[in-house]
Formats: sequence, structure tokens, C-alpha cells
Amino acid sequence: MNTPIFTIIVPCYNEEAVLEVTIDQLTAKLSELIEQNLVSDKSKVLFVDDGSKDRTWHLIYKASLNNEIVKGLKLSRNVGHQNALLAGLFSAKEASDCMVTIDADLQDDIHAINEMVKKYNEGYEVVYGVRSSRESDTFFKRLTAEGFYKLMDKLGVKLVFNHADFRLMSKRAVEELEQFAESNMFLRGIVPLIGFNSTSVCYERRERLAGETKYPLKKMLAFAFDGITSFSVTPIRFVMLIGCLSFLISLVFGLYFLTLKFFGNTQLGWTSLITSIWLIGGLQLIALGLVGEYIGKIYKETKRRPKYIIDVDLFNLPLSRKLINMEGADYEPISETRKLSENN
Repeated sequence: MNTPIFTIIVPCYNEEAVLEVTIDQLTAKLSELIEQNLVSDKSKVLFVDDGSKDRTWHLIYKASLNNEIVKGLKLSRNVGHQNALLAGLFSAKEASDCMVTIDADLQDDIHAINEMVKKYNEGYEVVYGVRSSRESDTFFKRLTAEGFYKLMDKLGVKLVFNHADFRLMSKRAVEELEQFAESNMFLRGIVPLIGFNSTSVCYERRERLAGETKYPLKKMLAFAFDGITSFSVTPIRFVMLIGCLSFLISLVFGLYFLTLKFFGNTQLGWTSLITSIWLIGGLQLIALGLVGEYIGKIYKETKRRPKYIIDVDLFNLPLSRKLINMEGADYEPISETRKLSENN
């Protein structure tokens, strides 16, 4: 059996503090896989710079000059973690038989990659990296994360429990993923929709090596809400159900107050009246906001804007072309690349 050409894809956003260690560990891991004859010696590590404002791209470019295993992809601006993953997958698929995505902080165990590749060689098209436990998380994060997966399941969205974006995909699976043209990409929900033969590999999540998390509570909540509204219309149906229940309750109370009036037992009740107005008003605003969220997603989809724009592609750029660029030749846009070349 021929060994597959393998690419490790690493989205990076302001990862200067941890990137040098990440590069060393991932290149060592890929060399180990090549030595064990699990993957081809043509395999690469592709770092995707998602519009970083620090020296992330400088470190990626410098590493690509010193090590032919390392490649870089620079996006023109920050487009978000999910789109950066897509940029790496779609750029690497033509030259790869299978690809694995992993975050730059290496909290996901890189040693699980060996088992993932073995599963691919057994015939699996998608291999999910699944956390065996959440003991390293805080109580709040563990509670909210597990609650999110359970809520998505109740809403009819089938996710792989305790799986984030640490996964291996075959070239065939990535080509099918490219057929999903929507702007609001929630990969944890979309990849299972592909439906190819899949399995899971369990691992223990580690502490972040350095730097700060790029997903504070605010972003985590926004990400969760985006996933819910991208895959389910249940929230809108739930609002409609509340509206129907409110209507029925108002009918019951209307009959009750009419009965009181006929028996002469009516009383002034400003508190109950104002409370009812505020309650109904609040429900209406929530409903409008939720419907507006879905309309906003429709608006984004109709514009059909590109998910990302590539500024510099060192993965598909031939070595000879890269060396010419170092001398300041005809490649545009390479202003930053030329500066880095001059510094090296």
C-alpha cells in the first residue's frame, strides 16, 4: 500500500507566543510519521495566518525558508477560525491524500495523529478527535460545553460529542465539503453531514503552552449561537409556540375577567396590567431579534461574498518562484514577504 501524502493544517491568529514551539513539535511529529512509513515524505505542515497583528506571519515565513516541511498561507485579513480552516483545507487538498486540522496552542494531543492516520489507512474518510474527559476544564466551562452539545442534540443537530475541530479528512471528504457554499460555516455540524465512513480517536486535552485563549466567553457564546441558528429553525418554532401559549393564556384570563365583571367583583390592578405589558413587550422584542438573526443570515448568504482572500500562498508556490520573489521580482502582493526576505 502506498503511503498517503499528508498535511497538518494549523490556523493561527496572534500566536507569536506559542508558534515557535508549535512549529518544532509538529515538524518533529511529521518526521516521526514519515520515519514510521505511515505517511509520504512529501507531507507538509501548513500554517494559515488569519490576519494576525503580531509576528505570526514572520515566524511562519522564516520557518518555511529553513525547513521544506513547513508551508505558509497568509490571508489578507482576519476571517475567523472556521474560514481559516477552510482556506487551509481547500489549498492543501490538491496536493494531499488526507489532512488533519489542529489548533496552534496544541491543547489537542498531537500523539493522537498517529492513530488518526492509521484509521485513515484502514479505510475511514473522516476521523474525529474526541476528548476522553473534561477534567482539565473549569466547572463553568465543562457545564456550558456539555450543555451546548446536549442542546444541539435536542434541536436535531447531530454533533460528535466532545469534538471540536481536531479531525482528519480525506481528500474526497474535503472535495465534498467544498460543495457546501453557505457563508455561515459551522464545521462541527457540516462535516457529519458529508456522511462518509467515519470513526473517532480519544485523547486527553492538555494545557495551553503559552499565550491567551482566542475564545473567551463572549466569543464562545457567539460561536454557539451561530451554530444553533445555522443548523436549526427550532428557536423560531419555539418563539411561535410561546406566542400561541400567550394567546391561549390571554383568552383564559379574558374570560376570567369577563366573569368577574358580570358578578360585580372587578378591581383595579395596575401592577398586574403593567407586568403583563412588559412581559408581552419583552417576548415580542426577543421574537423580533431572533427572526432578525435568521434574516441577517439570509442577507449574508445572498451577497455571496468570498469566505477568505489569500494574500500569500507558500504551499502551492514552487520553490524556484519563491526564491525569485526573495530577490524582489514580479510577484504581487509580496511587500511584507520581500521585507522578511531581506531580513533573512
